[in-house]
Order: sequence, then C-alpha cells, then structure tokens
Amino acid sequence: MDPAELRAALAAVGEWLHDESVEQPGRTDIAAAVRGTARTLAADAPGHSVEVRVPPFVAVQCIEGPRHTRGTPPNVVETDARTWLLLATGLLEFESALEAGALTASGSRASEVARWLPVVQL
Repeated sequence: MDPAELRAALAAVGEWLHDESVEQPGRTDIAAAVRGTARTLAADAPGHSVEVRVPPFVAVQCIEGPRHTRGTPPNVVETDARTWLLLATGLLEFESALEAGALTASGSRASEVARWLPVVQL
C-alpha cells in the first residue's frame, strides 16, 4: 500500500483509536485502515505460516515458514478491527490484548506476529 494512502486511512480513524468514546468512523474508513495495515504487515513479514484475520475486513498470511494451503491454518491470529488497529499502530501491546481476550492466537507460531508490530506509528 502506498504510504501516503496508509497515513490518510489511519488519520481518518486516529481520533477514535485514541478515544473510544469518540463517534466510530464509517465502515469504509475502518476498512481502509484495517486492510492497509494488514497488507503492510504481510509485505513486511512475507510468508504463509501465520494467518491474521480481522473479520469482516481482511485476512492475510505472513511470516516465513511452512506454507499452509488447505483448511484452517495451524497458526491464526484473529481480532476485531479496533483492536487490530491499536496493535498495528503501537497503541496496544500484543501480550496485553491476548491477556485481555481481545484477540486469539492459536498455534505455536501465531505469537510471532508480535515481533512485526507496530506496523506504523500513529
């Protein structure tokens, strides 16, 4: 994703990320920010051993290792859009989100995603 487009997408949701009481941005704005950050993660950490899911917006495979081709991947990180954006921008630590139950990380390699976060500083 073009860095300028990513910055613009994050700017559209930035206030909401800093303060949950602020009115939630529109679905299109959230989708652009989620897709942009997830695809940037996939570009920064290429591979197919971990799948990062942020339903209903995006699922990407990342991190070098054994390639997954069929069925449910053995290493999955899944969370909601706001939690993902907090992680992707460094406003929330992976372990904190995991402990709070805001994300699930299944499989022995799923937690390797934390090494690649934040994707971009807000």
